[in-house]
Amino acid sequence: MLHYIINRFFISIITLFIIVTITFFLMHTVPGGPFVGEKPLSEVAIANLNKKYGLDKPLTVQYFNYLKNAIKGDLGTSLTKIGQSVSATIKRAFPVSFRLGLFSIFISTTIGLLFGIVAALKHGKVLDKAIMITATLGIAVPSFVIATVSIIVFSVKLKLLPAYGFDSFAQYILPGFALSFSSLSFMARLMRSSMLDVIHQDFIKTAKAKGLPQYVVIFKHALRNAIIPIVTYLGPLSAGILTGSFVVEKIFNIPGLGRYFVESITQRDYPTILGVTIFYGVFLILMNFIVDLSYGIIDPRIRIDN
Repeated sequence: MLHYIINRFFISIITLFIIVTITFFLMHTVPGGPFVGEKPLSEVAIANLNKKYGLDKPLTVQYFNYLKNAIKGDLGTSLTKIGQSVSATIKRAFPVSFRLGLFSIFISTTIGLLFGIVAALKHGKVLDKAIMITATLGIAVPSFVIATVSIIVFSVKLKLLPAYGFDSFAQYILPGFALSFSSLSFMARLMRSSMLDVIHQDFIKTAKAKGLPQYVVIFKHALRNAIIPIVTYLGPLSAGILTGSFVVEKIFNIPGLGRYFVESITQRDYPTILGVTIFYGVFLILMNFIVDLSYGIIDPRIRIDN
């Protein structure tokens, strides 16, 4: 187990290094700059700002300077929000995305698992087909379309739910639904497929032959084995949702990490782009590691030996 953790640690470091390197050089290939806007500054002012933030130095020098500071925990200062560090932005915005993400994951897992189980038990019937059609639409339709339609229907037309703000539970519902609908749909399809495979295995037939109630067979025996693909999917899903959906947060004007990331890209705010990317990478690696460890808890037959 210790050998596995050490290996994962070094692989994680290499992965983060590659992510930072690719992101750093790719963002500098995009035309424009942080000081070029609708009302561009004079060439002298731009030159002075570039010198102040070290952007006048060769790209390789900037790269190694950033790596040196990042290792010390310094993610730099925003180029567009004067005097505001990237770490402070993440510290302020991440809790907002985290709360919305937890709510969205709760919706995805509970409804997605329920729909998948029901579809598997009603395989080939009308209810199964209805769930699968809905799930296919949920996967195919982008989240920004779901968000826009939900605002028009539930906020503008029916006036049931607010379309912006983040101070009450009602304000969580529309962005939470828009953020979770795609993952909910994917989980339903994944759970249905996995459950169909498990319920036809010999140990389930044996459990039924013993006269065990159906709910015991389904939830104690079948679900424990069928849920492993869902747990695998929860790793990257949790990292993506908990760190903020870029599009959904922008549409609903939620001051989360995703919204700031979108703004940093449009404004060419290089330190913020890199800082949020590093944070997301670390979070994704951590969630995948937790998923790997959870396999042995869910199914004792699975053990991590190397």
